[in-house]
Amino acid sequence: MDTCRRAVFLDMQGTLGGNGVDDISTFEFYPFAINAIKKLNQNKLLAIVITNQSNISRGYISQKDFDEKMNMLNLVLSKQDAYLDDIYCCPHTRKDQCNCKKPLTGLIDRAMKEHNIDLKHSFVIGDMGMSDIVLASNIGAKGILVLTGAGKGSLSEYRDTWANYEADYIADNVLEAVNWILDNK
Repeated sequence: MDTCRRAVFLDMQGTLGGNGVDDISTFEFYPFAINAIKKLNQNKLLAIVITNQSNISRGYISQKDFDEKMNMLNLVLSKQDAYLDDIYCCPHTRKDQCNCKKPLTGLIDRAMKEHNIDLKHSFVIGDMGMSDIVLASNIGAKGILVLTGAGKGSLSEYRDTWANYEADYIADNVLEAVNWILDNK
């Protein structure tokens, strides 16, 4: 078996891009996000998206719509010599009682098996403390909160939703987060 690899688990909306926290159909990458992904690629760190997309379960978009959007985003990345190693999506709402909705670890468990990941030396980057930073803690990885998307609110009015957890680093955006990872590897 291959040596365990290090991964950076990336949230989508609010972390890699915007135009609607809940609506993936209007998602576009932030200008700096593609450079962040490219730096992960160049440094042989797995760039893996872990995203909650409850609008699929709610019937607002289909799994096919989501997959087509991801294909389009992968095309945008490839035109700039960047790529995501994988994308894992939880389509559920909390009522579905799945094991994959962040901060639960089901998607990470799958990624770890499929990519032979060393979680202890991996990272989670996201804009929501209650899902992304708690997920990092749940899997034993380092958690980085970005201040884009819901990040500023996560540090202030929603801090109580993850009061028992701390981010390992707080970055202005995903590119600064990736630079911190590369400086501290």
